[in-house]
Amino acid sequence: MKTTWKPHTKHGDLTKRSDLPDSVYAFPDKRKEPLTDADHVRNALARFDQVEDVTDDDRDLAFANIKKAAQHYHVDMTEKDWHELGKPR
Repeated sequence: MKTTWKPHTKHGDLTKRSDLPDSVYAFPDKRKEPLTDADHVRNALARFDQVEDVTDDDRDLAFANIKKAAQHYHVDMTEKDWHELGKPR
């Protein structure tokens, strides 16, 4: 799966959510789950099953984006597939 995530660093004033490019989100088309640092990556993993109004294809892309961001921010991930996240379906 090709990812869309790219690291984003903005210096100076605090970045507002509306200032962030789509490329920093796990779900870029929905602008859900920003992946701007290690804490946000962990949060996206923990809340993955709570994201609503997304398709399985959206989840495939989001998982790939989270995995790429986790590598960038040195967050350990044991999950190999998004189906392993959250509560059983």
